[in-house]
Amino acid sequence: MAKKPTEEAAAKSAESKKAVTPKKTTAKKTTKKEVAPKVEDTEATPVAEEATPVIEETAPVVEEAAPAVETTVDVAVVEEEKTSKVDEKAAQAEFLDNFNWHNYQEGIDVIEDKQLDEFEKLVKENFVDTSDEDVIEGEVVYMTEREAIIDINAKSEGVISLNEFRYNPDLKVGDKVEVIVDTREDRTGQLVLSHRKARVIKAWDRVNNAHDNAEIVSGFVKCRTKGGMIVDVFGIEAFLPGSQIDVKPIRDYDQYVNKTMEFKVVKINHEFKNVVVSHKALIEADIEEQKKEIIGQLEKGQVLEGTVKNITSYGVFIDLGGVDGLIHITDLSWSRINHPSEILELDQKLNVVILDFDDNKSRIQLGLKQLSKHPWDEISETLKEGERVKGKVVVIADYGAFVEIEEGVEGLVHVSEMSWSTHLRSAQDFVKVGDEVEAIILSIDRESRKMSLGIKQITPDPWTDITSKYPIGSKHSGLVRNFTNFGVFIELEEGIDGLVYISDLSWTKKVKHPSEVLALGDKIDVIVLELDVEGRKLSLGHKQTKDNPWDKYEKEFGLESEHTAKITEMVDKGATIHFNEDIIAFVPSRHLEKEDGSKLGKGDEAVFKIIEFNKEFKRVVASHTVLFKEQEIKNLKRATKNVASANSEKTTLGDLDALANLKEQMDNDK
Repeated sequence: MAKKPTEEAAAKSAESKKAVTPKKTTAKKTTKKEVAPKVEDTEATPVAEEATPVIEETAPVVEEAAPAVETTVDVAVVEEEKTSKVDEKAAQAEFLDNFNWHNYQEGIDVIEDKQLDEFEKLVKENFVDTSDEDVIEGEVVYMTEREAIIDINAKSEGVISLNEFRYNPDLKVGDKVEVIVDTREDRTGQLVLSHRKARVIKAWDRVNNAHDNAEIVSGFVKCRTKGGMIVDVFGIEAFLPGSQIDVKPIRDYDQYVNKTMEFKVVKINHEFKNVVVSHKALIEADIEEQKKEIIGQLEKGQVLEGTVKNITSYGVFIDLGGVDGLIHITDLSWSRINHPSEILELDQKLNVVILDFDDNKSRIQLGLKQLSKHPWDEISETLKEGERVKGKVVVIADYGAFVEIEEGVEGLVHVSEMSWSTHLRSAQDFVKVGDEVEAIILSIDRESRKMSLGIKQITPDPWTDITSKYPIGSKHSGLVRNFTNFGVFIELEEGIDGLVYISDLSWTKKVKHPSEVLALGDKIDVIVLELDVEGRKLSLGHKQTKDNPWDKYEKEFGLESEHTAKITEMVDKGATIHFNEDIIAFVPSRHLEKEDGSKLGKGDEAVFKIIEFNKEFKRVVASHTVLFKEQEIKNLKRATKNVASANSEKTTLGDLDALANLKEQMDNDK
């Protein structure tokens, strides 16, 4: 704008050049390039003093630009042009003297500032500053298979991957979206935007507002995780617990993946940036109203229709239309069942009866079997004591087994009624759950609904002819069934057990416990020693099946007999020697002395004399010392006898000395 007066001055200079430039003057040809700088210099001249030389300098330029053609000069014309040129210079000088350059410059500045403000306002209204990180609202102007083109009123449109709009599969051209500038210019010069980052920036404000105001938000279920689902809410990954998906337990979580649902924000952990949402909370309000209405009408004995909501090992939860009740496993069927899933399944509809509830009716006890008559009320009149029945074992306890003979009608078979054996065992040794058995009704009480059964009564009592089958002294084979500290029980046949006392196991070994010589299940031979028919007791012996070796040993190892053996072990107060596998003799310490005064030790071999033999208590005592001590005693007795006979008439002082020496020698021998 400040260059217009200068342009007018340049125009006038050009006209004056035409006036003073002779038409028929020979000049050199100049290029357009050489003329342009002169004109620009003229336009850039702001003051009057500098304008005059410019006009003077233009004449030579024009003259240089004149074509190099020889012409005939008209003197009159030349004079006229000179006069015109002088007049023009005078007018120009007068204009410059009267021109107010200060006001002119101020006008130019005002015009420039006004236009600059208008330009900045226009840019601000129509273009976006892509250098900041503010969230911008853009418009989808075009979509490809992978990207969305967004117009944000910048120099160029931006692009966003469609993966950022997975939560909004209905995105279309014309939709307004929030974005943030991710890259102002990538390698291809493209403006790259991010919708995900823009959502995250504002997401927490939205989530907090939704939580504080209990607003309903929309979220996209991204995937399944342990215990629930991951939901995209405003660009934030929130957790949806499995228990908060619906009021009913959810068994198939995958059906909710990639679906958009409505939620309520129920919990926010700002420290760990965790958000928990609930879909169940949206429908609980309606259910709560319905629940209050149902609870207000509940009465004991009322029959309602419900749906199986959950099955556990102890019972079934029934949905009564917003109110849950429990059917305990014992109230499902008159028959015994191991698990509720045997008769019910999830989502099954059925009628139930209200048995009881607490004061605020928050716990409701329901029953299913109560809708039908008790089986004992319809039990056949033909069932009576002594009747043989068939049934299935449904429960086993240590004390017996319960047998179901009709649906809901059971009888107990005590373990003592399972076998004729007096040696009681566990019920698991005879039957197992699911077995089909026959039994005899021992007693029946219809009022108390109890029945006692017996299995052993199906077979004859083996003790009825026990005296003929197992007379005293008869030999039999049996199985080792059980140990006690005092003996072992031998089963001769089913129901016939006999006891072998520990003292009747071996003739020679000193048995401290039966397990030292026998094992459970071993088959051994026994002899019937005693029989008590009334007490149903049999006394058996095992060692009696063999000859007593001590009868033979009594002769072989009798008193005064001598045997050669080695000392096998040193024990307290003596040592032991083995004459054979059965005979172990004890040698007292004073009987280990040898003739030279030393004593025998372990491993020494010597001759021993039996000085004690007891067949009943299986005791044998031997001595080595007695072999040479007896000879000394015999010699001492002989010498004493000779001295006494030689000096029988008169005793002298020397004889008394001899007797004293003899007594001392005898004391030493002892």
